[in-house]
Amino acid sequence: MATNTGFTLWLTGMSGTGKSTTAAYIAARLRQVGRNVEVLDEGDLQNDLWAGIGDSKDERNTVVRRLGFVANLLSRNGVAALVPCVSPYKSSREEVRRAVGKYVEVYVDCPTEKLIERDTTGRYKKALNGEIPNFIGITEPYEPPNSPEVTIYSDTESVEDGAAKIFQALLDLGLMSTDELKTITGKKMKANPLPKKARRDEDEEDPPVRMVGAKGAKTAKVAAPKADKGSKGAKARPATRAARVGKPAPAAKKAAKRKAK
Repeated sequence: MATNTGFTLWLTGMSGTGKSTTAAYIAARLRQVGRNVEVLDEGDLQNDLWAGIGDSKDERNTVVRRLGFVANLLSRNGVAALVPCVSPYKSSREEVRRAVGKYVEVYVDCPTEKLIERDTTGRYKKALNGEIPNFIGITEPYEPPNSPEVTIYSDTESVEDGAAKIFQALLDLGLMSTDELKTITGKKMKANPLPKKARRDEDEEDPPVRMVGAKGAKTAKVAAPKADKGSKGAKARPATRAARVGKPAPAAKKAAKRKAK
């Protein structure tokens, strides 16, 4: 029943949102139908893949690239690679998307206030007190995805509800079969037609980054930089030019009438 289709399921979100829990749940169900599965959890692989690397933006992007490299090797050899990783910066996530052929992005979202409230490790509290520098979501920004394949709201949705969204997306993308999902869920699931995914327009605003700030209690929503006006003008010119070509000038109309007479 199982197929050999490999893919990368990339779970991004702030620390404590439930990425690893969701990945473990999905992995167990995929193995249930005979899939080859590997979970590349950034929390488990640090000593093997990036020991000694710090937490600057460039270093975090290096971590994402390394995880993406391994995930790509696995995916193209028929393995479902599940990657729960904070991966706070859009640029490195998009780099992995381009490198991996079958890439499914899952944004595990949860309000920062809830994460602080339910944190059992004490890391958020320490970060708020300035004891942990460069903590994503507190003193360093988290950049949410613009258009992930799946968004899970872990403060209101159960692990099972979030997994159901992921399985539906995998079915819609042709990465899992209805027979596999019937075995996993006990239900006959139907693939939804995929809408044409237009590229994000330059004028569309990015979602605000997530950052509280040390010794603060409210989430600071910092708008992502917009494209400069020059680039907007450059984008608009071809359409304007096309409109001019499509509609003859008044002088051309008069000349055409004289010839007709």
